[in-house]
Amino acid sequence: MKTVVIATNNKNKVREFKSLLGNDNIEFKTLNEIGYTKEIIEDGNTFEENAYIKAHQVSKDLNVIAISDDSGLEVEALNMAPGIYSARYAGGHDDEANNNLLIKNLKGIENRKARYACAICICYPNGETKTVIEYCYGEIIDDRRGTNGFGYDPYFYIPEFGKTFAEVPLEKKNTISHRAKAIRKLKELLNEDFSLK
Repeated sequence: MKTVVIATNNKNKVREFKSLLGNDNIEFKTLNEIGYTKEIIEDGNTFEENAYIKAHQVSKDLNVIAISDDSGLEVEALNMAPGIYSARYAGGHDDEANNNLLIKNLKGIENRKARYACAICICYPNGETKTVIEYCYGEIIDDRRGTNGFGYDPYFYIPEFGKTFAEVPLEKKNTISHRAKAIRKLKELLNEDFSLK
């Protein structure tokens, strides 16, 4: 059985990867499960660069196939901020502080168009890599709605559903989310044994 390392310890991400990419010949492992504790410095300027940095370092260090993603929120009226700084927009990894700053920065602005972006990179021990990026489009609302999501989800409204990401059931979210789309795009590039087509 082939082992593929998902360069994260985020259980939600791992579940999504497994459900969309899993097959009987692949065993997915997280960084915790393989005991990888080395610091990974994400100093790229784009989602694609950060996804590559994580996957490449883990693949190189462990001589395995590694997958990593980097994702965040981009708001049109804020020059696509918070972007790669989404998780620490207000300075720390604090969802409430990040959301409060986002709403404050959008005060009085009519254009609320936004998108979630997700880049996924797969790296092989021989140095081969592939990166994909996908988006989910919506708009930012002022009042928090829903309890299912995390991050900016309670403020990310999807007009076609009339709901925020935090109000959409997980099964539905996993069909339209930026990460789900990116994982499906990556799957199109892979054979069943995770070699590249």
